[in-house]
Amino acid sequence: MPLLTQRIPDENDYCLVASLDNVRNLSTILKAIHFREHATCFATKNGIKVTVENAKCVQANAFIQAGIFQEFRVQEESVTFRINLTVLLDCLSIFGSSPVPGTFTALRMCYQGYGYPLMLFLEEGGVVTVCKINTQEPEETLDFDFCSTNVINKIILQSEGLREAFSELDMTSEVLQITMSPDKPYFRLSTFGNAGSSHLDYPKDSDLMELFHCNETQVNRSVGCHLVMKYMIRNEDGQICFVEYYCCPDEEVPDS
Repeated sequence: MPLLTQRIPDENDYCLVASLDNVRNLSTILKAIHFREHATCFATKNGIKVTVENAKCVQANAFIQAGIFQEFRVQEESVTFRINLTVLLDCLSIFGSSPVPGTFTALRMCYQGYGYPLMLFLEEGGVVTVCKINTQEPEETLDFDFCSTNVINKIILQSEGLREAFSELDMTSEVLQITMSPDKPYFRLSTFGNAGSSHLDYPKDSDLMELFHCNETQVNRSVGCHLVMKYMIRNEDGQICFVEYYCCPDEEVPDS
């Protein structure tokens, strides 16, 4: 598209320049972590990580690898800034969230550095829109110090099946308790709502399971344990990006 080959004036002054021929490859990933208004962006030569946190107990990270972009340049070792994620998503869908089949919105994104706005150049059908989004001082994000060698239990599930399971949960419950065990019930989702407690159990050989590796019984509300959920998202071009969630324990569950 013309926008991807068009040079922005004084482009060498920007510490971050990235181009996409289909903006939905970026917006789809960002929507997966849009549960708070602001996000912190970290850019390196490997790509961009966008982090959203809530009350220092939940953290979501979206990873957009450099290979997803048609052009990706970072002039510094790392570039960090905070931005209003709601505004960013609104700008990315400025030509509409339901485009005509076969048409794509191209994006060229530029950031000049600390104190400067994030520049978005969006083009569809020969029409170019320029958006400037003010950036903010980045806040320190939580370091969960998660080490893969310390993993007690690991389960890989089909996301569609898990979504169906979540739709059957009692939404009057304030908490969701997830139990993983090498023995029955193996994988259990529990709620404690107005109608009492309810449980959904899935055996380790369930069609929902892609991988089941449990060493000991673990309840995600236990003090000292963290629940980590990682999602693999395939974009419209068949490329894969990753989203991960870190959840702090809610309360202590006594051993039964």
